[in-house]
Order: sequence, then C-alpha cells, then structure tokens
Amino acid sequence: MPRMSSSTVVSLVVVAIALVGTFLTPLIWPGDARPGPLDVVLPLAAAGGTLLRTRQPVAALVIVTASVVVYYPLAAFDGPLIILPFVVLFTAADRGHLVAAISTGAAALLAMGLGETGDVRHVDDSVFLLITGWVVAAIAFGGVTRNRRAYLHEAERRAADAEHGREEEARRRAGEERLRIARELHDVLGHNISLINVQASAALHGLKRRPEDAEAALRTIKETSRETLRELRTTLGVLRQVDEDAPVAPADSLARVDELVAATGLTVRTELTGPLDELPTEVDLAAARIIREALTNVSRHSGVSTATLAITNESGHIVIRVEDDGPGAAYTEGSGFGLQGMRERAAALGGTLEAGPRPEGGYRVVADLPLNGAPHPKEAR
Repeated sequence: MPRMSSSTVVSLVVVAIALVGTFLTPLIWPGDARPGPLDVVLPLAAAGGTLLRTRQPVAALVIVTASVVVYYPLAAFDGPLIILPFVVLFTAADRGHLVAAISTGAAALLAMGLGETGDVRHVDDSVFLLITGWVVAAIAFGGVTRNRRAYLHEAERRAADAEHGREEEARRRAGEERLRIARELHDVLGHNISLINVQASAALHGLKRRPEDAEAALRTIKETSRETLRELRTTLGVLRQVDEDAPVAPADSLARVDELVAATGLTVRTELTGPLDELPTEVDLAAARIIREALTNVSRHSGVSTATLAITNESGHIVIRVEDDGPGAAYTEGSGFGLQGMRERAAALGGTLEAGPRPEGGYRVVADLPLNGAPHPKEAR
C-alpha cells in the first residue's frame, strides 16, 4: 500500500475539519433557517479544490476562493470554510505561483469589501482586517518556505559541486604524484642501472686483458647497486607512507656537482659560472636530475666516454648545457621517457629544455630554469 505524503495528509485533515464543521453548523445554528443547495455544493467544491492544491495549485486557488467568496453571502449558514482559502493561498505561493496568489487574494478581499458596503454587514471592520492579515500571512509564509527550499537546494548543489571538485583535485594530485614518482624512479634507478650495465660490459671486455680495470668496474658495480637499493628503499618508503628516518645520503644538488658527475663513470669537462649554492630547492633538485639524466643518456647511447657540462647562473636563470661528440643520435633509442621527464621538470618550473643533434656533430641538451618564474632576458626582448 503506497504511503501518503504529508501534504496529502494535511489536505485531508483540513478538508475533514471544514466539511464536518460546515455540515454540523445547521444543527447548532439558532433560528428556523434550512440548508439550501449552496450549503452543500459550495463546501464540496471548495473541499475538492483543496484536495487538488498540490497537483493544480492555480486551479485549486481559483475554485476554492470563488466557492468561499460566494458561500458566505449567499448560503443559509456560515460554516468554517474560511480556513480553506488560506491553505490554497499558501500552496500557490509555495509552488512559485506568487502572482496568482497575490492577485486572487486581492480580488477576494476586494469582492468582500465591496459586498460589505451595502446596508447589510456580514463582518465588522475588525474581522475584515483579521481576514486580510491572514491572507497576507498565508501568501508571505508560502513565499518564505519556497525561498528556504530553494536556498537549501542551492546549498546542496554547491556542496555536491564542492565534493566533486575535491574529488577531481584529489585525482589530479594523485596523477601528478604518480608522474613525479615515475620520473624519480626513471632518473635515479634508470641512471644507476645503466651505469651498472656499462661497467659490467667494461668488466667483461677487460676481464682477461686488463684484470685491474675489470676489478675497478666490479667495484663500481657494487657501489652503484648499493646506491640503487638505497634509492629504491627510500622511494618505496614514501609510497607506503611509513614514518622512517630521513635518508642518510643527501639529495642531488648542484653544490655537489662533482659527485654527480663522478657517479656517471664518464670523463666530463665541467664549466661553472656564477654561484650554485643557496638556490631554491625545487630548482636545485630539478637541475641536478636533468644533469644526471642527460649524462646517463650520453653513457647509454652516444658510444663515447667523454662529455662537456656547462652550468651558468645569470640573470635569475640556471642554464645547463650538456654536449658530447657522439654520432648525434643519443636519444633516438629507448622509450623516450628520459627526454620527456627532463622537459616536464623544466616546464614545471616555468623553464624550457631543448635537445637535439649539434651541427658540428654530437648531441646537445640545453635547459633554462628560472629561479623565480621570470622569463629569460632574451625571451623578454
């Protein structure tokens, strides 16, 4: 059995009170008056209109108001039908038909006032003012409830939008974090594993002819693999969000560029211009990671063991230049994530990164990282 809504229950209760009171009025009315057809038809019409108030609020408003306005001056008895117009006026205003409610209420009061200008008065001035006040209150209360419902709906919509926005922001941050972790794993582990591969190849080639070189290569492999394991544990610890002590080894930095270059196993001619300490942390780390990746690609793909590294700090920019004398195809092999990662690091700081073969031969990587997000002086011109 379907459950009735609260609005239907209210309608039934109000209609029952009005009809019972109206039909009992002749029993308690003094005098010899007898009920006429209007004493039955008009209350039933008003009751039927009231039951339609939620589905057809304007039609119910017209039917009920007209029935009640005609009932009181023409019917033989005065039952409590006056409560029904207040209900339909409230419903019409609550459902957004404010103009219809005001117009109908004003018309009913005007008709009532004109009817009371004759010789026979049905209500005195105080009762007329009381009815006027109830008409205004019913319309005003309906408008207030509608506005409150609209406010609550808007608040719920904004809360839902805010929740959706938080979910989108969480997904965006998760994506950025995955990208950052992938970049860190590629930069650190990719570099170290590539170095292990190069040293292992050197050890195999020199094992019989030059055992001392093979021993040095194996020692490098041992140290690099240990560093790789430490970096891997650090990264996994961050992923698990475990409260651990800070890594014992310092992060890559331009202030320790000699250590960074020595770890590549290449012979690198380094040129430094300008102060490289006290840089913004994010710029310092990005620059060191770009240098590590660029030198790793030289070791992995260029086929040469020498490279040139120039780092310049001028005009609020860190400019990094890595060059080699290989065949000029250092980045044509592999997945290409190294170049992509370097470009993303530079772009995240508002900088740029260019990579490609040199006209004179070999390969060049040039990164321009602003210290404060300002454009390069050349770009400004």
